[in-house]
Amino acid sequence: MDSSTAAGLWDRLIGTQPGPNLWVVVATLAAALVAVVPHQLWRLSRNAITIAHEGGHGLLALVTGRQLTGIRLHSDTSGLTLSRGKPHGLGMILTAAAGYTAPSLLGLGGAALLADGRITLLLWVATALLLAMLVMIRNAYGVLTVVLTGGTFLLISWLADSQVQAAFAYAVVWFLLLGGVRPPFELQAKRRHGEAGDSDADQLSRLTHVPAGLWLFLFHAVSLCSLIGGGGWLLGQR
Repeated sequence: MDSSTAAGLWDRLIGTQPGPNLWVVVATLAAALVAVVPHQLWRLSRNAITIAHEGGHGLLALVTGRQLTGIRLHSDTSGLTLSRGKPHGLGMILTAAAGYTAPSLLGLGGAALLADGRITLLLWVATALLLAMLVMIRNAYGVLTVVLTGGTFLLISWLADSQVQAAFAYAVVWFLLLGGVRPPFELQAKRRHGEAGDSDADQLSRLTHVPAGLWLFLFHAVSLCSLIGGGGWLLGQR
């Protein structure tokens, strides 16, 4: 790669791109709702939320100095992230809290980038995060889902025209913002029926001696506030 090509790629990465028309933003919102609300479609699309959930655990484990040993993604949309380090303390608390908040916070960050016209940057950062996560996947189904997701981002970011890239980026961000809202409600329903006794909220309760219900409230607050704030950025910039 010569210097002019590298400079062109860098300019493309840090530069801004025009956003789509309002009807495209609304259409991508509708598409995200279709992926999240119907139960049958949610059973499939929730795999992407699980990638973000477990990726959040893994990222915070690394940031807080824990040793990330592996991530597993399962066909029932559950997942498991394993790390080594002290079984208590701030690092463990932040790692445990990152899962249910990660999809919404990623969506909020994505909305901020789109509001600033950084469509290419968003796509490339997402691709890089998925490639980095792939290194830590420890089961075949997890490899398959991350490769398919990362491959989609890679193809769109390199081969699609600017309008398709913009529509795809908005659809992804809407999906993260909306898809981040549903899992805390699902967890709340499971706990109400005596299930999910070792959920992230219960682990956090044991780590902090704060009731699991308050951690659930935090998950709800983060997801709903991210949806309101991120949605406002996506719609309010017109």
